[in-house]
Amino acid sequence: MRTWLRVLLGVVAVLLLAYVALALLAEPAADHPFFAQVPSGPLVMAHRGGRGLWPENTLYAFEHAVNLGVDVLEMDIHSTADGALVVMHDDTVDRTTEGNGSIQSLTLDQIKALDAGYNWSADDGQTYPFRGQGIVVPSLEEVFAAFADVPMNIEIKQAEPSIVAPFCQLIRAHDMGEKVLVASFDQATINDFRRECPEVATTAGETEVVVLFALSKLFLDAAYTPAAQAVQVPETRSGLRVLTPRFLEAAHSSGLEVHAWTVNDVGDMQRFLDLGVDGLITDYPDRLMAVLGRE
Repeated sequence: MRTWLRVLLGVVAVLLLAYVALALLAEPAADHPFFAQVPSGPLVMAHRGGRGLWPENTLYAFEHAVNLGVDVLEMDIHSTADGALVVMHDDTVDRTTEGNGSIQSLTLDQIKALDAGYNWSADDGQTYPFRGQGIVVPSLEEVFAAFADVPMNIEIKQAEPSIVAPFCQLIRAHDMGEKVLVASFDQATINDFRRECPEVATTAGETEVVVLFALSKLFLDAAYTPAAQAVQVPETRSGLRVLTPRFLEAAHSSGLEVHAWTVNDVGDMQRFLDLGVDGLITDYPDRLMAVLGRE
């Protein structure tokens, strides 16, 4: 037998043995009390509190979403110049308020002086119904205090400087360890958060999603042991269809919940529900409630 063929067969044998070993050692995602707080059916997850209906990431939006009957409030966090954690999606205040500048360059008081409803419009800028209504950017502490019994999906937007430690401290101080599901696109940030706050449920980071997706395509997902309790993915990414029956099968076999984002079309909502997703993150939770017959 030629040397190159022996080497190739040897490599294949080693890879096969490694896969078998990993498959035998693989364990599904650990159960977490967060998912005992929410319904067993598909979750209605209000993206930024329902940004298509109200000014995003505000107490006003969260209150109205809760009154609507959503299952989970989704939100994003950054830190101010004086170290307060505030609920905003962007790293600047420009898009949603009348102000400008990065969140990290402004104090909490400076951000609180801004109108968080200033730029919200449902008619492409013809009217701005929430201007001057006293809607402000909330601190995360205010959100925890106001909605202590409501499950939350909180995405860490800021990677540098890290806000993992103060975020974990705030979760513990408000006894929210079983009420929050923490996300971050940045893999290093979600890894750091798990080390800092191991008792809190997390979603898969971007690298973890890529690995699971690749393994599912190769039908090698039996070797996957997740560090997360859920994956949150769009239907497509970089030209690839992520949310497929095969991907859902791989995720569910690994004990992971699958949440689709950001789903605003009623037809898409029904299609993903039929596919078997566990939750939908949407700007229009009222539409999803209607699709589910929960109006």
